[in-house]
Amino acid sequence: MHAPTHTPLMFAFYCHHFVLPLPPEHRFPMDKYRRLYERVRGLEQTGRVRLREPQPATYEDLLRVHCPDYVARMLEGRASEAELRRIGFPWSAAMVERSRRSSGGTIGALSAALEGEGVAVNLAGGTHHAARDRGGGYCVFNDSVVAARHVQARGLADRLLVVDLDVHQGDGTAALCADDPSIHTFSIHAARNYPAVKPPSDLDVALPDGTDDAAYLDALDHHLPRVIAASRPDAVIYLAGADPFEGDRLGFLRLSKAGLLERDRRVLDTCRRHGLPLSISMAGGYAPEVEDIVDIHFATVGAALEHWGSATAARPSRRACDDPASAPAWAETAPTPSIAS
Repeated sequence: MHAPTHTPLMFAFYCHHFVLPLPPEHRFPMDKYRRLYERVRGLEQTGRVRLREPQPATYEDLLRVHCPDYVARMLEGRASEAELRRIGFPWSAAMVERSRRSSGGTIGALSAALEGEGVAVNLAGGTHHAARDRGGGYCVFNDSVVAARHVQARGLADRLLVVDLDVHQGDGTAALCADDPSIHTFSIHAARNYPAVKPPSDLDVALPDGTDDAAYLDALDHHLPRVIAASRPDAVIYLAGADPFEGDRLGFLRLSKAGLLERDRRVLDTCRRHGLPLSISMAGGYAPEVEDIVDIHFATVGAALEHWGSATAARPSRRACDDPASAPAWAETAPTPSIAS
């Protein structure tokens, strides 16, 4: 008789059901998160992915990154009109809760990766324009830095590398980590894109309008191994933006869907060669057709799943969530909800 074998499962954290109430004409593609969740739920039904609702980032988590007055203004609904214009969302309790859950998803993914999973995914996140005392560009709290400082506080990692491949430079992340040598920031973005003022990351690669697959991948291949060697991280936080896509409304690059998938695979393969745990956030995407954005994000999840399976094939299973008594904080979640048609 053969002993039962364990079916590999990669953790994916979702918060699509915490919906921002936006006017119909708003250009932020909120529905992409629901559509992405529905596709990933199909993978869960095949036994390949384990979906988890994240806990919200705590007040303590937020204060490790953002100033107390800014956090209080956001939580209590005291943000000024100018602050909200900069963020791009009207204030609501739902906006705050979603922002906390989005940060919680990156906390969950990074914690899972470091606690033995190797790679895990946040189906939201990538809010890299939020700085210490302000939001911006659809970003309220900076989930990457919140997650980095959370795992540092728990003793799971000392040094983190943020690999930001959204089409926009992560100005908030760069500013937050400018005086923090324990969090290294690396961004490849369109030179002419938002934001107008770009605080320097540890390494910024600003690309000209119209950069295509080949030129983009050459830049990634050249810089990523050098950044890893320079930063010596314990783990990587990867922002896999869909907005370098050639059809994006808010980007100036011209990557194809195939090129973006190859980008993801090269980041994953490089991290695997260096033995680096990896959390992945979806970040931006503003193509006119929401299904194009979802295609790109779903391909990222698929690439992560391929990486997870190959990286864990020779490693003993470590399923803390299968034992409720030993489940880590990121696993203490509600069951997966059903989605109304």
